[in-house]
Amino acid sequence: MSQAALAHDLFLGRYRPIRPLGSGGMGHVWLARDERSGLDVALKIVAREGKSGHRAEREARAAASLRHRRCQRILSLARDTSHVYIAYEYVPGRTMREAIRSGEVDDRRAIEICGQIAEALAHAHARGIVHRDVKPSNVLLAEAPEVDVRLLDFGLAQMAEFDTLTALGDIPGTLAYISPERLQGLPATPAADVWAVGVVLWEALAGEHPFWAGDLTDTSRSIQQGAPPLESLRPDLPEHLLDTVASALVASPQRRPTAEKLAQQLLALPSRRRKGKGSKPSAPARPTPAAVLERALPGVLAGVTSGWVATRLPFYPPGWPLGLGLTGAALGFTAPRAALLFALAAAFFPLANVSLGLAIAYAIVAAGWAALNWRDARAGLFLTAGPLVAPLAALPLLPLAAQVAHGRARRGAQVGAAVLLAAVVAGLRRVPLPFDGSAPPLGLGIAGSAHPAAVAAALWRQLLGHPQISAEALVLAAAAALRPLARGRGPWRAAIFAGTLLAATATIAPAAALLPLVAAAWVTAAALTLQRPT
Repeated sequence: MSQAALAHDLFLGRYRPIRPLGSGGMGHVWLARDERSGLDVALKIVAREGKSGHRAEREARAAASLRHRRCQRILSLARDTSHVYIAYEYVPGRTMREAIRSGEVDDRRAIEICGQIAEALAHAHARGIVHRDVKPSNVLLAEAPEVDVRLLDFGLAQMAEFDTLTALGDIPGTLAYISPERLQGLPATPAADVWAVGVVLWEALAGEHPFWAGDLTDTSRSIQQGAPPLESLRPDLPEHLLDTVASALVASPQRRPTAEKLAQQLLALPSRRRKGKGSKPSAPARPTPAAVLERALPGVLAGVTSGWVATRLPFYPPGWPLGLGLTGAALGFTAPRAALLFALAAAFFPLANVSLGLAIAYAIVAAGWAALNWRDARAGLFLTAGPLVAPLAALPLLPLAAQVAHGRARRGAQVGAAVLLAAVVAGLRRVPLPFDGSAPPLGLGIAGSAHPAAVAAALWRQLLGHPQISAEALVLAAAAALRPLARGRGPWRAAIFAGTLLAATATIAPAAALLPLVAAAWVTAAALTLQRPT
């Protein structure tokens, strides 16, 4: 049934579609007006073919038995010869998946959201219902000042009073959130839903999925191996939160907390960070070395970047570099996002002293870079490590050091940008370019230019003229993104990873000094062997 046809129909003599809200394997969901009551509803329309109609009626039956504010309330169920219609309460909002992609889910909201999901599941479990498909796209975040969750789509629900299991070997649900016992063919239990909540929370806090590898077989294998420790990516998180996440992801379902207990633990966490009325504040936990480093990182990066730019690019009066560096460091320790903006802005005037067009082009790129790293501002200045380590021929070590950034995509972007920035700075300073060792043209061909487009074109020509640099940037960026595949997986995998990186970098840039590349490979292999898996 086409959307154009749907928009002109009055279903069941009372529901008039207004606009589509979404669609999936089961059918379409529309915002519709109930002509009898005048209320807006979310109308799910499912074709009665194959298993879809049966699944829709099972969803309606499961939802109808639930009476909890965290479970989307069903208003009516109807059917005709071709479709099943389920009218739900309409709650304006967006899914958790959409909110994560737009950067709206910080740590506090992630904890609150998952606590409320666990509340909904505890209510369902008490009524003999296992959801079996808990994932961010099945969690609705209502438009409200505070977190307000609705758990959606009980179409795969397993109800205790009758058998709804599919054929042997068919594992319903989204693979990335399925528990290991279900992959082994065991039936879904409430513990499987708790596992899914743990995966959702791990993903929201870490900025990447703990198991998804882009391939179903590899993902299944990762699930069976168990979840990586969250502290390997977020050592700054409090220990009680790390313990709570780990408890939901225990391999043995009998050892996982109930949904009710998990909800209590998660919803109590935000209150532990602030003093309640009449309550005695808990003693602060002793910070671990990793947590101290995590806290100090933005201050160190912002201070070094601001001071280094002011020193190396002539513009600021004597004494200013020290002041700028201290200001950047202070901001980094207190407000990482402000420090990111401050350090990026510190380079504008020195670059304008070289070329107005260069400064404008830089401002555009810097704004995009700040937006890209807004969710992880603490490591947003890691790219400045490129110019700092390039004189030491240590650029191949960047993939190893980039673990301070959260998420594979961000780590890859930081390393690739660090290599390109090292080349640009080398060109402006008239020192040999990294990897190929050639001398850059005077001013890179952009000195005195007032047109940002001309500056961008000149830099692009220079990049094309030195393909080794762009190729090395891509290789090192890929190594940073793929590093977790070799971390803590044993010496052989670490050696293969480091050897492949050495072969790729040496082949692309045969003129580069071989000794630093070999030393970087050995250091990388040793570090990957000693580190814990991610």
